[in-house]
Amino acid sequence: MTYILDSNTYIQAKNLYYQMEFCPAYWEWLDIEFAKGQVCCISSVYDELIEYKDELSDWVKHRKEVFLPVADDETQSKFGEVVEYVYGLESKDPVDVGNFLDKADPWIIAKASVLDATIVTHERLTPENSRKVKIPNIAKHFNVECISTYALLKRLEARFILSAA
Repeated sequence: MTYILDSNTYIQAKNLYYQMEFCPAYWEWLDIEFAKGQVCCISSVYDELIEYKDELSDWVKHRKEVFLPVADDETQSKFGEVVEYVYGLESKDPVDVGNFLDKADPWIIAKASVLDATIVTHERLTPENSRKVKIPNIAKHFNVECISTYALLKRLEARFILSAA
């Protein structure tokens, strides 16, 4: 199984629970999983993350090879289907639709659908009557599974061992 990480998994990890200075094991674990080919990301997320110009963007810049391109014909075709579907959601807020389509989100869904991969995101399913457009809702329509970072860690049996400085 391949897992594709959403931007928010990197950002929240860096800002909250796996800050780089006190939990380097998480970031080392990602490198190991990247090397195994079990975890990856897409170039659109790379583009979003490097804009921050912080320690995360520096970390990402040294790992450009794990950010898969989205220019292949299959991904482009699936992206078109995602865009068409999202535009067809009449009950959604047009501003939210535009924001969703301007980010990496539709590309993640397209790439995950093409690769039969699972998306790792902190977004949650919203009720059908919600005006928001969220990855899990759109991914569900395309039969793409979404899980949290914690579920990923459990599935891949990650272990971070305490080491006194």
